[in-house]
Amino acid sequence: MFQKTKVTIFSFSIFVFMLIFNMNLAFADETNSSKSTEGIKATVLDTLTIDNAELEQSHGIKNQKVQILITSGSHKGEKLIIDNTIDTSMSENFSLSKGDNILISIEEKNGKITKAYMYQFDRGKYLLYLTLGFVILMILIGGIKGIKSVFTLALTIIIILKVLPTLLLKGYDPVTTSVLICIGIIVFTLLIVSGINRKTVSAIIGTSCGVAMAGLIALLMGNLTKLTGYGTEESQMLMYIPQNINFNYKGLLFAAILMGALGAIMDVSMSIASSMNEIDDSNPNISTASLMKAGMSVGKDIMGTMSNTLILAYIGASLQFVILLMAYNISFIEIINQNVIATEIVRALSGSIGLISSIPITIFVSGILRNRKARRRLEI
Repeated sequence: MFQKTKVTIFSFSIFVFMLIFNMNLAFADETNSSKSTEGIKATVLDTLTIDNAELEQSHGIKNQKVQILITSGSHKGEKLIIDNTIDTSMSENFSLSKGDNILISIEEKNGKITKAYMYQFDRGKYLLYLTLGFVILMILIGGIKGIKSVFTLALTIIIILKVLPTLLLKGYDPVTTSVLICIGIIVFTLLIVSGINRKTVSAIIGTSCGVAMAGLIALLMGNLTKLTGYGTEESQMLMYIPQNINFNYKGLLFAAILMGALGAIMDVSMSIASSMNEIDDSNPNISTASLMKAGMSVGKDIMGTMSNTLILAYIGASLQFVILLMAYNISFIEIINQNVIATEIVRALSGSIGLISSIPITIFVSGILRNRKARRRLEI
């Protein structure tokens, strides 16, 4: 019976995955109905750089005559010579060399290319290698659970990078949408990886309560600190997207905080529930109080490192901005009151509070479920 239940859950999960994948293709067809002339792949065949005298006269602007071979799209196989302008004063170096893989943008007239220019390196191949290495390592070390983890990770990525943004672009409320998506990710991930058991139920309840706590703190502090939600350049650019959607920016901030905290809280809850389950299996005669004490000991060890992880991740995202403020001798009080910095502080501490809250909740639920199992054993 239990084995059939696991098979049913796994089969249903595959169905959901395929459904979302098909939605992804449908959305892609919808958004790419017009012919795009960007993101076309090309390889550099040869380069010709202007001389240094001309470089000095151009005030650090260098121009390369680059011969390229188009390797994708309707013009695949065509060779072009394009100009690649480089500002040598900028830190990002787009200087090209023979053999470089690049992405180009083209302008067409009557099916012929009238203009083309390079706008980014093609890094996809190397990112794919990195991803494959990650997947192979997970499977080699994790076995069946590694395969399940890869599956749930792929599902989560599709949901976060495709389904959630699509729903928000269609005008759905970010608070409600993010809460429902978080619940779905929590339940599917933990059920698929660990199946239906006390450990999974404890982790689901602990994670859900922790994420809810993080969200509530974020909403409360966001209102008290008057955070607008559009302190970043990307959020400001959302005001000018062609869909003309009037976003709830505070809701988007709430959704970002939930998503950022979800993984760490899920990790903590499952680690504690799994540890308590292993202790119980190894020593069935241990008292519930002693088991919960052991769980709290594990939780305390995890709490310090995971809180650091969250805070370092969030603050690290604003490191360049902090350095910029420090370079101009702006006081600490002024720095923490900057909208961007205050937002990151609220993100980090809200997520950490949710993480800490999940620890006693997971331990308490694990203890209750363990008592019920013990009572059933005695009744039998």
